[in-house]
Amino acid sequence: MDDATGADGLTVGQVSTRLGVTVRALHHWDEIGLARPSLRTAGGYRLYTAGDLERLHRIVVYREVGLGLDRIRAVLDDSAADVPGALRAQRTQVAERIERLQQLGAGLDRLIEAHERGLLLTAEQQAAIFGPRWNPDWAAQARQRYGDTTQWRQYAERSASRSAEEWQAVADAMAGLERALADAMDAGVTPGSPEADELVERHRAVFTSSYFPLTRQMQVCLGRRYEADPAFAAHYDGIRAGLATWFRRIIDACARAHGIDPDTATWQ
Repeated sequence: MDDATGADGLTVGQVSTRLGVTVRALHHWDEIGLARPSLRTAGGYRLYTAGDLERLHRIVVYREVGLGLDRIRAVLDDSAADVPGALRAQRTQVAERIERLQQLGAGLDRLIEAHERGLLLTAEQQAAIFGPRWNPDWAAQARQRYGDTTQWRQYAERSASRSAEEWQAVADAMAGLERALADAMDAGVTPGSPEADELVERHRAVFTSSYFPLTRQMQVCLGRRYEADPAFAAHYDGIRAGLATWFRRIIDACARAHGIDPDTATWQ
Protein backbone atom coordinates (compact mmCIF):
# COMPACT_ATOMS: atom_id res chain seq x y z
CA MET A 1 0.00 0.00 0.00
CA ASP A 2 2.95 2.39 0.61
CA ASP A 3 4.61 1.99 -2.78
CA ALA A 4 3.70 5.36 -4.32
CA THR A 5 6.82 6.99 -5.74
CA GLY A 6 8.01 10.18 -4.10
CA ALA A 7 10.50 12.57 -5.63
CA ASP A 8 11.83 13.73 -2.24
CA GLY A 9 12.13 10.39 -0.46
CA LEU A 10 11.89 6.64 -0.54
CA THR A 11 8.69 4.70 -0.15
CA VAL A 12 8.22 1.96 2.41
CA GLY A 13 8.65 -0.69 -0.24
CA GLN A 14 11.91 0.87 -1.45
CA VAL A 15 13.27 1.15 2.09
CA SER A 16 12.23 -2.43 2.84
CA THR A 17 14.19 -3.67 -0.17
CA ARG A 18 17.22 -1.49 0.50
CA LEU A 19 17.58 -2.35 4.20
CA GLY A 20 16.30 -5.93 4.14
CA VAL A 21 13.54 -5.36 6.69
CA THR A 22 9.87 -6.11 6.32
CA VAL A 23 7.25 -3.51 5.55
CA ARG A 24 5.46 -4.67 8.66
CA ALA A 25 8.53 -3.84 10.79
CA LEU A 26 8.76 -0.37 9.26
CA HIS A 27 5.09 0.25 10.00
CA HIS A 28 5.58 -0.94 13.59
CA TRP A 29 8.58 1.32 14.15
CA ASP A 30 6.57 4.22 12.80
CA GLU A 31 3.62 3.42 15.12
CA ILE A 32 5.80 3.27 18.25
CA GLY A 33 7.71 6.41 17.30
CA LEU A 34 11.06 4.70 16.85
CA ALA A 35 11.52 5.59 13.17
CA ARG A 36 8.88 7.85 11.68
CA PRO A 37 9.09 8.99 8.04
CA SER A 38 9.58 12.72 7.73
CA LEU A 39 7.42 13.13 4.65
CA ARG A 40 4.08 12.08 3.23
CA THR A 41 2.85 12.15 -0.33
CA ALA A 42 -0.29 14.01 -1.28
CA GLY A 43 -2.02 10.66 -1.07
CA GLY A 44 -0.79 10.11 2.48
CA TYR A 45 1.92 7.55 1.69
CA ARG A 46 5.04 7.43 3.86
CA LEU A 47 8.28 8.83 2.46
CA TYR A 48 11.67 8.40 4.10
CA THR A 49 14.37 11.04 3.69
CA ALA A 50 18.12 10.46 3.73
CA GLY A 51 18.14 11.34 7.43
CA ASP A 52 15.35 8.84 8.10
CA LEU A 53 17.28 6.21 6.20
CA GLU A 54 20.38 6.81 8.31
CA ARG A 55 18.37 6.32 11.52
CA LEU A 56 16.80 3.18 10.09
CA HIS A 57 20.21 1.83 9.17
CA ARG A 58 21.40 2.31 12.77
CA ILE A 59 18.26 0.59 14.06
CA VAL A 60 18.93 -2.38 11.81
CA VAL A 61 22.56 -2.61 12.98
CA TYR A 62 21.63 -2.44 16.66
CA ARG A 63 18.78 -4.90 16.21
CA GLU A 64 21.09 -7.39 14.46
CA VAL A 65 23.45 -7.40 17.44
CA GLY A 66 20.54 -8.18 19.72
CA LEU A 67 19.49 -4.87 21.29
CA GLY A 68 15.79 -4.57 22.07
CA LEU A 69 13.74 -1.74 20.59
CA ASP A 70 13.53 0.18 23.87
CA ARG A 71 17.30 -0.04 24.27
CA ILE A 72 17.79 1.08 20.67
CA ARG A 73 15.54 4.08 21.27
CA ALA A 74 17.63 5.07 24.29
CA VAL A 75 20.89 4.70 22.36
CA LEU A 76 19.58 6.83 19.49
CA ASP A 77 17.69 9.52 21.40
CA ASP A 78 19.49 9.93 24.73
CA SER A 79 22.56 12.12 24.27
CA ALA A 80 23.87 10.89 27.62
CA ALA A 81 23.51 7.21 26.69
CA ASP A 82 26.62 5.11 27.16
CA VAL A 83 26.64 3.49 23.73
CA PRO A 84 29.95 1.61 24.15
CA GLY A 85 28.76 0.36 27.53
CA ALA A 86 25.48 -0.87 26.06
CA LEU A 87 27.32 -2.62 23.26
CA ARG A 88 29.82 -4.20 25.66
CA ALA A 89 26.95 -5.53 27.78
CA GLN A 90 25.32 -6.93 24.65
CA ARG A 91 28.65 -8.46 23.62
CA THR A 92 28.83 -10.25 26.97
CA GLN A 93 25.32 -11.62 26.49
CA VAL A 94 26.17 -12.78 22.97
CA ALA A 95 29.29 -14.54 24.23
CA GLU A 96 27.23 -16.30 26.90
CA ARG A 97 24.70 -17.42 24.30
CA ILE A 98 27.48 -18.67 22.04
CA GLU A 99 28.90 -20.71 24.91
CA ARG A 100 25.46 -22.17 25.67
CA LEU A 101 24.95 -23.03 22.01
CA GLN A 102 28.38 -24.67 21.84
CA GLN A 103 27.49 -26.75 24.88
CA LEU A 104 24.18 -27.64 23.28
CA GLY A 105 25.98 -28.65 20.10
CA ALA A 106 28.38 -30.86 22.04
CA GLY A 107 25.45 -32.44 23.87
CA LEU A 108 23.69 -33.13 20.58
CA ASP A 109 26.85 -34.71 19.19
CA ARG A 110 27.05 -37.03 22.20
CA LEU A 111 23.37 -37.89 21.93
CA ILE A 112 23.70 -38.73 18.24
CA GLU A 113 26.78 -40.84 18.92
CA ALA A 114 25.06 -42.61 21.80
CA HIS A 115 22.10 -43.54 19.60
CA GLU A 116 24.54 -44.88 17.00
CA ARG A 117 27.06 -46.57 19.30
CA GLY A 118 25.32 -47.04 22.64
CA LEU A 119 28.40 -46.94 24.81
CA LEU A 120 30.58 -43.81 24.63
CA LEU A 121 33.69 -45.39 26.08
CA THR A 122 36.93 -46.46 24.44
CA ALA A 123 37.78 -50.16 24.32
CA GLU A 124 40.39 -49.54 27.01
CA GLN A 125 37.88 -47.81 29.28
CA GLN A 126 35.39 -50.63 28.77
CA ALA A 127 37.98 -53.24 29.72
CA ALA A 128 38.99 -51.26 32.81
CA ILE A 129 35.39 -50.80 33.94
CA PHE A 130 33.70 -54.05 32.95
CA GLY A 131 36.64 -56.43 33.25
CA PRO A 132 38.79 -58.48 30.86
CA ARG A 133 35.90 -60.75 29.85
CA TRP A 134 33.97 -57.81 28.45
CA ASN A 135 33.68 -57.76 24.65
CA PRO A 136 33.68 -54.19 23.27
CA ASP A 137 31.76 -55.45 20.24
CA TRP A 138 28.71 -56.21 22.39
CA ALA A 139 27.44 -52.63 22.23
CA ALA A 140 27.51 -52.66 18.42
CA GLN A 141 25.76 -56.02 18.38
CA ALA A 142 23.08 -54.69 20.72
CA ARG A 143 22.62 -51.63 18.49
CA GLN A 144 22.15 -53.88 15.46
CA ARG A 145 19.61 -56.06 17.27
CA TYR A 146 17.69 -53.50 19.34
CA GLY A 147 18.41 -50.13 17.72
CA ASP A 148 14.83 -49.58 16.61
CA THR A 149 13.30 -50.18 20.06
CA THR A 150 12.12 -47.73 22.70
CA GLN A 151 14.45 -49.36 25.20
CA TRP A 152 17.51 -48.70 23.04
CA ARG A 153 16.55 -45.04 22.79
CA GLN A 154 16.12 -44.82 26.56
CA TYR A 155 19.47 -46.50 27.09
CA ALA A 156 21.21 -44.24 24.54
CA GLU A 157 19.84 -41.09 26.16
CA ARG A 158 21.21 -42.17 29.52
CA SER A 159 24.51 -43.21 27.98
CA ALA A 160 24.96 -39.82 26.31
CA SER A 161 25.21 -38.03 29.66
CA ARG A 162 27.05 -40.74 31.60
CA SER A 163 30.72 -40.35 32.48
CA ALA A 164 33.27 -43.14 32.85
CA GLU A 165 32.98 -42.76 36.62
CA GLU A 166 29.22 -43.19 36.44
CA TRP A 167 29.63 -46.28 34.27
CA GLN A 168 32.00 -47.61 36.92
CA ALA A 169 29.24 -47.18 39.49
CA VAL A 170 26.88 -49.11 37.20
CA ALA A 171 29.42 -51.89 36.80
CA ASP A 172 30.02 -52.02 40.56
CA ALA A 173 26.28 -52.25 41.26
CA MET A 174 25.83 -55.06 38.76
CA ALA A 175 28.92 -56.90 40.01
CA GLY A 176 27.61 -56.67 43.57
CA LEU A 177 24.29 -58.11 42.46
CA GLU A 178 25.99 -60.97 40.63
CA ARG A 179 28.07 -61.83 43.70
CA ALA A 180 24.90 -61.85 45.79
CA LEU A 181 23.22 -64.16 43.25
CA ALA A 182 26.15 -66.58 43.31
CA ASP A 183 26.30 -66.57 47.11
CA ALA A 184 22.55 -67.22 47.33
CA MET A 185 22.75 -70.13 44.92
CA ASP A 186 25.68 -71.58 46.89
CA ALA A 187 23.65 -71.21 50.09
CA GLY A 188 20.78 -73.22 48.61
CA VAL A 189 18.28 -70.36 48.31
CA THR A 190 15.24 -71.76 46.51
CA PRO A 191 13.18 -70.07 43.77
CA GLY A 192 10.08 -68.39 45.20
CA SER A 193 11.60 -67.86 48.64
CA PRO A 194 11.67 -64.34 50.14
CA GLU A 195 15.45 -64.26 49.72
CA ALA A 196 15.21 -65.19 46.03
CA ASP A 197 12.39 -62.70 45.38
CA GLU A 198 14.43 -59.95 47.03
CA LEU A 199 17.29 -60.66 44.63
CA VAL A 200 14.93 -60.56 41.66
CA GLU A 201 13.61 -57.18 42.79
CA ARG A 202 17.15 -55.97 43.32
CA HIS A 203 18.05 -57.03 39.79
CA ARG A 204 15.09 -55.15 38.34
CA ALA A 205 15.97 -52.02 40.32
CA VAL A 206 19.66 -52.10 39.36
CA PHE A 207 18.86 -52.79 35.71
CA THR A 208 16.24 -50.02 35.59
CA SER A 209 18.56 -47.42 37.09
CA SER A 210 21.43 -48.51 34.85
CA TYR A 211 19.89 -49.09 31.43
CA PHE A 212 16.12 -48.63 30.94
CA PRO A 213 12.88 -49.31 32.85
CA LEU A 214 12.44 -53.06 33.20
CA THR A 215 8.94 -54.43 33.75
CA ARG A 216 8.34 -57.85 35.32
CA GLN A 217 7.38 -59.34 31.97
CA MET A 218 10.47 -57.91 30.33
CA GLN A 219 12.54 -59.31 33.21
CA VAL A 220 11.15 -62.78 32.48
CA CYS A 221 12.16 -62.43 28.82
CA LEU A 222 15.58 -61.23 29.89
CA GLY A 223 15.99 -64.16 32.28
CA ARG A 224 15.24 -66.57 29.44
CA ARG A 225 17.83 -64.80 27.32
CA TYR A 226 20.42 -65.04 30.10
CA GLU A 227 20.01 -68.81 30.03
CA ALA A 228 19.65 -69.36 26.26
CA ASP A 229 22.07 -66.85 24.78
CA PRO A 230 25.60 -68.34 24.67
CA ALA A 231 27.32 -65.06 25.57
CA PHE A 232 25.03 -64.33 28.53
CA ALA A 233 25.11 -67.94 29.73
CA ALA A 234 28.89 -68.01 29.56
CA HIS A 235 29.04 -64.80 31.59
CA TYR A 236 26.80 -66.05 34.42
CA ASP A 237 28.12 -69.61 34.40
CA GLY A 238 31.62 -68.15 34.47
CA ILE A 239 30.72 -66.58 37.81
CA ARG A 240 29.27 -69.82 39.13
CA ALA A 241 28.43 -73.01 37.24
CA GLY A 242 24.67 -73.22 36.69
CA LEU A 243 24.03 -69.61 37.71
CA ALA A 244 22.32 -68.67 34.42
CA THR A 245 19.67 -71.37 34.85
CA TRP A 246 19.21 -70.69 38.58
CA PHE A 247 18.83 -66.98 37.88
CA ARG A 248 16.17 -67.68 35.25
CA ARG A 249 14.31 -69.95 37.67
CA ILE A 250 14.12 -67.38 40.48
CA ILE A 251 12.90 -64.74 38.01
CA ASP A 252 10.19 -67.11 36.77
CA ALA A 253 9.08 -67.96 40.31
CA CYS A 254 8.84 -64.31 41.30
CA ALA A 255 6.85 -63.55 38.16
CA ARG A 256 4.35 -66.31 38.98
CA ALA A 257 3.88 -64.82 42.44
CA HIS A 258 2.83 -61.58 40.69
CA GLY A 259 0.34 -63.31 38.37
CA ILE A 260 2.60 -63.58 35.33
CA ASP A 261 2.94 -66.84 33.40
CA PRO A 262 6.61 -67.01 32.38
CA ASP A 263 5.75 -69.25 29.42
CA THR A 264 3.58 -66.53 27.84
CA ALA A 265 5.41 -63.41 29.01
CA THR A 266 6.19 -60.87 26.29
CA TRP A 267 8.56 -57.91 26.01
CA GLN A 268 6.21 -55.26 27.32
